[in-house]
This record gives sequence, C-alpha cells and structure tokens, in this order.
Amino acid sequence: MKLARNIFGLAGWSGSGKTTLMARLIPALSARGLTVATVKHAHHAFDIDQPGKDSYVHRMAGAQEVLVASANRWALMHENRDGPEPTLAELLTKLSPVDLVLVEGFKRDAHPKLEIHRPSNGKPPLWPDDPRIVAVASDVVLPDCPLPVLDLNDVEAVADLILRITGVGG
Repeated sequence: MKLARNIFGLAGWSGSGKTTLMARLIPALSARGLTVATVKHAHHAFDIDQPGKDSYVHRMAGAQEVLVASANRWALMHENRDGPEPTLAELLTKLSPVDLVLVEGFKRDAHPKLEIHRPSNGKPPLWPDDPRIVAVASDVVLPDCPLPVLDLNDVEAVADLILRITGVGG
C-alpha cells in the first residue's frame, strides 16, 4: 500500500539513538520552515493518562474515545479494546496536514528509512534484510555497508538526506 504522505522513518534497535536523533531533527527541519509531525510505535503498554484524572475515569468507565482539550493543546485517546493494533497507514490518516511525518519504529513498514546503527550495542544491522533502508547513520565508520553512511551527530546532513529522499522542500 502506497502511503499518501511524505513520510520518512528512523529504524534501529533499542538504545541505538533513534529518539535522540529525532529530538534533534525536528527543530532542524522546523528551522527550514517545514511543519513536522511524528508517529512513534511503542512495543509495550503505555498510558498518557493519569489515574485520578477525569479523562482516566472516562476511559476506565468504557469510553471508546476521550478527547481532552485546553487553551494550550488537545489530545484524543482511543482505546483499541479488543480490536487490532492500527497500521501505520491508518494512523497517518489521524494526523493534520504537515510537510513531513517522521516515523520512529514501524521498521517493517514500506516507507523509506534511515537505520540508526551502533555496533557497540552488539545488535546486527537491519539494512541487509530491509530494502526500504536507504542509508545508515552511525557513530563509527561502517566499511562493509553498501549504503550511504552518515555521521550520527551530523543532524544537518541527516535532514538533507530526508528532504532529498522525500522530495520535501525541493
């Protein structure tokens, strides 16, 4: 399935630095005048709501969706209950229009990705088994990698790659 948005993913094993790079990329891309949204996949149960809050009481009472709004932000919580986990394509339909969506996780989905790879983690690279990985960012030289290898700390070079691959801003 072709995704209708300009999306680009960061993929890698836990502890590789995906979130750190994401936190540096968002302001770098925003400084270039782009609007950016993110989608993060969690492999474990998570909760953004707090016991004792009214919205939590609403959810625990069985509400399928709870929308919380204030002057500063709003958040929509949707309970899957016994339904399936939504696909990335389904989740993308929930976002407002932006120039670029950065995806952390969803490493098996068919969108272009940058692998964040640190050999010191002791994990194998993902790029040999994922043709959607277009480049690798690492903290060391990777002489055996046939893909472009970027310095993990060169955020501007990573931003340039993302914009070149997605065609955003060009």
